[in-house]
Amino acid sequence: MNDDQTTGGPGGLFAGLVEADDDASQWAFGTGFEDPLAGVDTTVPDGADPAALAAYCLMLGDDALIMSQRLAEWCSRAPDLEEDIALANMALDLLGQARLLLSRAAAADPSVVPALPAGSPVPAEDALAFFRDAGDFRNVRLAEVPNGDFAHVVVRLLLFATARLALLERLRASRDGVLAAVAAKGAKEVAYHRDWAGRWFLTLARGTAESRRRLVAALGGLWPLLPELFAPHPVETSLAASGAGVDPASVRAAADAVLAQVLAVSGVERPDDAPAPGGTPGRDGDHTAALGPLLAEMQEVARAHPTGVW
Repeated sequence: MNDDQTTGGPGGLFAGLVEADDDASQWAFGTGFEDPLAGVDTTVPDGADPAALAAYCLMLGDDALIMSQRLAEWCSRAPDLEEDIALANMALDLLGQARLLLSRAAAADPSVVPALPAGSPVPAEDALAFFRDAGDFRNVRLAEVPNGDFAHVVVRLLLFATARLALLERLRASRDGVLAAVAAKGAKEVAYHRDWAGRWFLTLARGTAESRRRLVAALGGLWPLLPELFAPHPVETSLAASGAGVDPASVRAAADAVLAQVLAVSGVERPDDAPAPGGTPGRDGDHTAALGPLLAEMQEVARAHPTGVW
């Protein structure tokens, strides 16, 4: 082995990591340095309001982003290595969906992107992730509540993924080409998330007395947050009417049918249905106290160095 190969000099091991024609510095905290929608037609469909489309994409993107962050917190903490990797991969799936959806929001209505210091190289999707305050996020509250034990992550993911999959399956017919493409890919990913959670729900329910106790406790604690996933916001209703979005109330029956099957085969009694929330709290920026600390940790480095480059 010659010196170039061992030191990473010309022709060495690391030469391929740098593009030959790329002399520009990159923002230090980005997830990627190209526009994820480059080359994609981002024209807003006729009849769809650009501001409403952007708001809708923020809702779905924030759901994915915050749920991704909660799943990522399980990295190195799962019961075994296989489940550790599974949770990390599911977090990455949702992060990818979030990136596309936040980029779509910015393309539909650039005014949603936070103002940053002059010269900041932060891409639009990262600006939306790292430089909005809690009240500007539009995710459902189920995604943000703090992690509990393993039964808690199983129940939360089952509820979240069942509702999201039902919505994505309908969203594949969106008149917005970007949303239709995101939904087509995302539905395959979220189907795995739902099935993973469903298998573990059954395993814990029919395992030991302790595993069942923990599962039932998690279900009782999270079930009251479920109705918010199906409560329609005016933005969602508007986008559904234009053929670009989906009214979440229209997928409630499909999601309920799946959850009923999981509960039945697991021998777990369905909790009493909580009343629907007044309005749409998370969609309107009304969050639990847990979201602020989550964002503080997620955004800390980016906010400290908004013009950081490498």
